[in-house]
Amino acid sequence: MPGYDDTEPRLRCVLPFRAAPADVPLLRRATTTQLADWGLFAAADEAELLVTELATNVVKHVGEGAPATLVLECRGERLRLEMHDTSSAMPMVRTPQCDEECGRGLHLLASMVVDWGAVTTAAGKAIWCEIPAAVAAVCAQADRAEAALERYQRREEDPELLGRAGRALQQESVIELIADLLHWTAARGDDPDDVIDRAQMRYESVLGEGAF
Repeated sequence: MPGYDDTEPRLRCVLPFRAAPADVPLLRRATTTQLADWGLFAAADEAELLVTELATNVVKHVGEGAPATLVLECRGERLRLEMHDTSSAMPMVRTPQCDEECGRGLHLLASMVVDWGAVTTAAGKAIWCEIPAAVAAVCAQADRAEAALERYQRREEDPELLGRAGRALQQESVIELIADLLHWTAARGDDPDDVIDRAQMRYESVLGEGAF
């Protein structure tokens, strides 16, 4: 897409689909799941509405069954949504009459986003829009996990630690640390579920070694 530096850090997800009314809820759910994996919970509701509008426009104006692709991309403080389709017809903003059901989609989109536009592509066109990603909380969690990792690497044994902290407090701290580490993992573009699976395998292998 124009105006992008490929070397800029980003989180990116590409979701191909076939334009059909029954697939719009599935695409919306996939968007919510991906944003949750990235920790962008605050952007989920707005993104769902935009995905619904963009996907429905493909169904209406390109045709049912047409191939299309939704691209989600987080860069800095913005979440970008791109809807790619195979039609070269560019959207036109017009003022709908009071009794018209169509023609309001672009007005809705423009009222919700920070910026939006449309560009031609080799396959047709792409309509894009950007909303605030609200990543401050995720960055704070990732920073805490980074600090915890650094402390872990240079930690000193403290035999009195267990005596000073209650078991319930310790368990809560462990859960919080694991959650922060998963946010840290997702913020770097890795799959938290894969990390959990690998950690579980390593944990079980250590247990197995200790059994002999």
